[in-house]
Amino acid sequence: MRTQMNLLFYLKKRSNYQSGPVAIYLRFNVNGQRAETSMGKVCEPSRWNSKAGRAIGTKEDARTLNAYLDSLQAQAQELFQQMKLADDVLTAENIKNRFTGKGEKMHTLLSIFADHNERMKSLVGQEFEKSTLQRYETCLMHVREFLSSQYNLSDLPVSKISFKFLNDFEYYLLSIRKCANNTAIKYVKNLGKIVRICLGNGWLTVDPYTNYKPKTQKVHRMVLTKDELIKLAEKELTIERLRLVRDIFVFSCYTGLAYVDVKKLKRSEVNKGIDGGLWIFTKRKKTESLSRIPVLPTAAAIIDHYANDPQCVYKGLLLPVMSNQKMNAYLKEIADLCGIHKPLTFHIARHTFATTVTLNNGVPIESVAKMMGHSSIKTTQIYAKVMDHKISEDMQALRNKLYAV
Repeated sequence: MRTQMNLLFYLKKRSNYQSGPVAIYLRFNVNGQRAETSMGKVCEPSRWNSKAGRAIGTKEDARTLNAYLDSLQAQAQELFQQMKLADDVLTAENIKNRFTGKGEKMHTLLSIFADHNERMKSLVGQEFEKSTLQRYETCLMHVREFLSSQYNLSDLPVSKISFKFLNDFEYYLLSIRKCANNTAIKYVKNLGKIVRICLGNGWLTVDPYTNYKPKTQKVHRMVLTKDELIKLAEKELTIERLRLVRDIFVFSCYTGLAYVDVKKLKRSEVNKGIDGGLWIFTKRKKTESLSRIPVLPTAAAIIDHYANDPQCVYKGLLLPVMSNQKMNAYLKEIADLCGIHKPLTFHIARHTFATTVTLNNGVPIESVAKMMGHSSIKTTQIYAKVMDHKISEDMQALRNKLYAV
């Protein structure tokens, strides 16, 4: 039999009632069974429409009361839908107890997700970066909008997170939100952390990710060629802010450090290495892994140039790095001035170090991985892109060996 629920707000007079305001109650009627609870509000019987279950009139107090009752009715209807989805026992008493908070708490996706994000927010700067929190906040927004548009719900029992749910969410991100393939998959994987919380607490018994096998698309990583890097490094720039950004970008091209690692790099992290030359010894912000990088002459010259910079001396930093947003904006200007027709961003410097500066000059990938702070060579292989001129040089060497006179 199909379970149905009807709701009614009514005035419940005490047995000794004579006059005055009367308490408003909500009655749950499920397949003929009844349960009721007080709403904590009162109304004069003369101002109550018993058929509509609402206060009469257009005065502010009547409008406020009716809006409050409308909100409670919507909450009760949504709770009923959630309990149906979760296959809970649907009796008037059970629904009333859940509605009033007396029953066992229902574990729902968005409430757990929001709690996770609040905990993460309190640990920004210690365990997490602000950008990581932002990614989860954006993911929560997408999940909330997905539930609203696809399920007409403001939340979902965690027991209903299934393989189909994940695939439908991925499809929603691709089709409705117009996310790129890899971006959509990242959001679905972010949701996976919330699912693991539910599994760990026993709120979810089957892992919906068991058979979820998304396919990421290979991304073409932009790098500077040798000629472009030389052109950029040697360009005469008369504007101080552009010269500063160019120098820090070139420094990253010859050290492989990401923006956040260059920004926090201290003078004390540059010391003599095993060969007697200058080395950088620093921990990557993203992974906490140690990077050990011999300082090439180009990078050493930039360090020397800013050795007496007041900001660096005061803070003990190696270079006066401005915000990433400004750096990327100024890099676009610099690219135009240098005739480089690529959408230059600071992270291209790290790709350029991996490819143009090291791998294409014969530095073994194991050494590049250590300098970049990668725990796996597979990560370095993602950055690595062997350019045509290196392939040409290698094949010419092969020709010389095979066809030497």
